[in-house]
Amino acid sequence: MKAVGFEEYLPIEAPNAFLDLEMAKPVPEGQDILVAVKAVAINPVDTKVRANRGVPAKVENGPRVIGYDASGVVEAVGPDATLFKVGDTVWYAGDITRSGCNAEFHLVDERIVGHAPKSLSLVEAAALPLTTITAYEAFFDRLGIDRDGANKGQSILIIGAGGGVGSIGIQLAKHAGLTVIATASRPETEAWVKALGADHVVNHREDMVAQVRALGMQFVDHIAIFNDMRHWDTAVELIRPQGGIVSIDDTNLPMPMDVMKMKSASFHWEFMFARAMHQTPDMIEQHKLLTWVAGEIDRGAMRTTLDEVLTPINAANMREAHRLVETGRAKGKVVVEGF
Repeated sequence: MKAVGFEEYLPIEAPNAFLDLEMAKPVPEGQDILVAVKAVAINPVDTKVRANRGVPAKVENGPRVIGYDASGVVEAVGPDATLFKVGDTVWYAGDITRSGCNAEFHLVDERIVGHAPKSLSLVEAAALPLTTITAYEAFFDRLGIDRDGANKGQSILIIGAGGGVGSIGIQLAKHAGLTVIATASRPETEAWVKALGADHVVNHREDMVAQVRALGMQFVDHIAIFNDMRHWDTAVELIRPQGGIVSIDDTNLPMPMDVMKMKSASFHWEFMFARAMHQTPDMIEQHKLLTWVAGEIDRGAMRTTLDEVLTPINAANMREAHRLVETGRAKGKVVVEGF
């Protein structure tokens, strides 16, 4: 089968940062399903794994295939798999501890796979799984917001709202009935987040505290930091007493907790690979949430966050997709389709 991988961890400018490969077609066992991959999306986690924290090195037991967002068609099912049948269209983010989805055929545990939205093409669907799981778990599992509207009218500040996680996060928050304050720093991302349903937009490159308070809000009920933790002090100032902040990145930066304590505010990390990585008893929740979101998309309540498509899936296009994501200026998602 065809695949795109690498034998060395290299910067994306290197010609062999990705290689076109031929590999053996895998066979599903246990609860795995074998997916014929039709499209893959690129996320910051892909670029971080490939770049190896900026330390060039040989891949042990290489080559390595990464990729953590896919849509496709079920090719075969393992003997213990019960959720899918051959021919089903699926979407999923996969497991960072296993070989990735940048391959013509890919093995994945069915418990972290959902039935793809019927109203989207597989290219449009590929843009969503990882970011959807991240935003869903951040809001509903970590912050404890009620998915179905029991917290209607509460406010949420989404910092980094124009990216992949923020783009679906806006839609999930609106579905839950929240007032969404989205951050954006460029005219095109401001227009993007407004089109996705943001009630207010503030610029995260300017004084966010002043901007939010100019909206008539002394505090906000919930805060999601979906870009980086340089906004920590701002988030701590704006979170209401007994509110909650969730973040997904920059685990090594200082996070003073004195004001958080005085507010009895909570802080949460979200890592959407945790369930699969640790084989938690509730792994099936990712299957459930992806299938639920697919239903919401099919009834018109949410939309894809796809922004750019490259064709086909090969080393050259994978290098370009990674380059685009590494600029930090992409809105929505970059997808590569078709072997």
